[in-house]
Amino acid sequence: MATELRTVEQPDEAGQAEHGVRLVDLTRIACLAVAALAVWIVTRTADVPAGLLIASGGLVVAIGGWPILQEAAENLLQRRMTMELSMAIALLAALAINQVFVALVIATFVLAAEVLENLTVARGRHAIEDLLRYLPRTALVRRGLETQEVLIGELRVGDIVLVNPGAGIPVDGAVLSGSSYVDETTITGEAMPAEKGPGDQVFAGTVNQSGALELRAERLGRDSTFGKIVEAVEHAERSRAPVQRTADRLSGYLVYFALAAAGLTFLLTRNMNSTISVVIVAGACGIAAGTPLAILGGIGRAARQGSIIKGGRYLETLWAVDTVVLDKTGTLTFGTPAVQAVIPANGASPRDVVQAAAVAEARSEHPLGRAIMAYARTAGVEVTEPDAFEYSPGKGVVAFLAGRESVAGTRAFLSERGIGLTDEKEEPREALEVLVARDGHLLGSILLADTLRPEAVEAVCALKAMGLRTVLLTGDQPAVAEVTSRHLGIDEFAGGMLPDEKRMRVQELMARGHTVAMLGDGINDASALAEASVGVAMGSGTDVTRESAHVVLIGNDLSKFVDTLRISRRTRGVIMQNFAGTLAVDMAGMVLAASGLLGPLLAALIHVVSELTFILNSTRLLPPPTLKSSGQHKLRP
Repeated sequence: MATELRTVEQPDEAGQAEHGVRLVDLTRIACLAVAALAVWIVTRTADVPAGLLIASGGLVVAIGGWPILQEAAENLLQRRMTMELSMAIALLAALAINQVFVALVIATFVLAAEVLENLTVARGRHAIEDLLRYLPRTALVRRGLETQEVLIGELRVGDIVLVNPGAGIPVDGAVLSGSSYVDETTITGEAMPAEKGPGDQVFAGTVNQSGALELRAERLGRDSTFGKIVEAVEHAERSRAPVQRTADRLSGYLVYFALAAAGLTFLLTRNMNSTISVVIVAGACGIAAGTPLAILGGIGRAARQGSIIKGGRYLETLWAVDTVVLDKTGTLTFGTPAVQAVIPANGASPRDVVQAAAVAEARSEHPLGRAIMAYARTAGVEVTEPDAFEYSPGKGVVAFLAGRESVAGTRAFLSERGIGLTDEKEEPREALEVLVARDGHLLGSILLADTLRPEAVEAVCALKAMGLRTVLLTGDQPAVAEVTSRHLGIDEFAGGMLPDEKRMRVQELMARGHTVAMLGDGINDASALAEASVGVAMGSGTDVTRESAHVVLIGNDLSKFVDTLRISRRTRGVIMQNFAGTLAVDMAGMVLAASGLLGPLLAALIHVVSELTFILNSTRLLPPPTLKSSGQHKLRP
């Protein structure tokens, strides 16, 4: 009997225990079982009038099996064909032909199956709640010169939050001071703790393990990464994916087919036992309850591994994806330039080149300048502030130190200043070139390029191994796009694209019949993400990008997207197993029942066992439970 999955915020029904079992249900099952045993003993030891037996048995069935009969009546009024209605018909038919013992046993089996189903679905709900629902009850906050303990609901953006070793982290924020290892299992799925220091991001719902941390609160409650996961799972429970509607329709069709088969059986055999058995054995509850449980489990497991899917609809679309469109900067690369090579000239040493460039770029705020300065510090080159500094936008910089001139910039900039360039080769396609000179003499060049994320190559290979076509769309120069695509093995690329051109290319792919997943992180990707079959935003992306996307990766690990695709395909596999298994069991059972080889009692047993088997199959997708510390409570809006 298909059980509704309630949202994590919805309270249990009156009288329902923590794990979905009500005392009244257990009482009904016990009464039905005792009554069935009594009828079995009485019919074998005494001659009881048939009318009395049917009346007393019918009364017990009506009282004990009231949930079945009530739901059947509601479905009849709504003109919905469900398993409850077919079971009610079978019960009444068994009583009509004086099969009181059979009616009692069927009612017992069906109610027991419903209780077990409630337990299983409740386990799914609690597995998600254990993963997503809890945060520390209070937080230590420094306001002014005082440190005070406040409730989570009293936190404000910008608060300085202190997190002691072993405590849960209550907010998304940046580390201001301290260093520690943080267990991020509940957010990213990583088993190994992540090292955190000043400037690093931490997430609500994770646990500080070793050192004390001082954080600036940036996102609270529902706006935190933790809160977004809760919201996604709640939405998954409330909404219905297309495959769930298919499951509901299939369940209805199976009931119609079973009743038609039962009618045909009676016309051909005139055997009421066989007719009742045909009705009883057909059970589509494994589909009706197992499908939403599988969707919920898939979304919960994806969240457990670092991916927020904003509804079952998008999980279902993910398993149909055949084309993956990738942005470059921030998705495949870190989005910040780094020194790739230092090429000296005219007898200078690499250190001379870096030192002169460091003097020139010491006061520069340009990303290339910052990358050169970072490289100089890493190389142990002494960085000295210049006495004077001149910046020419788009060209380069000139600095003076102790009367000596240092220049760093483009070839055209150095030529304008009369610096002789012995190397007139074309600028490298895969990197930006910064030429460096001192006192009018060329010292060499520094090559800089955006750095590929370490997981990018492996992730693209995994996508191709899954049979997906990969496309790179970037605003960078076509030459840079070509080099990146060649290095990663991407199938198709296009460079120099404006945001609207990315969106149009996604439209074009979808118009050709492809199911497209688009990955990006910037505002320029937002329109393409919204247009795609599934838009996937990197965790470091802008707020606009994350809101436009249907899936948000926590952090910036592209391999999380590969994991999400695998989870979606596994979810599809489980649902299809339930569909195929239910059809096979029902068809075989109805044939055996119609042939007289399957009695009502065995038919009821097969119905219950198959239903629970397919529901349990769906629970394989549920994430493992996580340990909760004391002093936690439900996430507040």
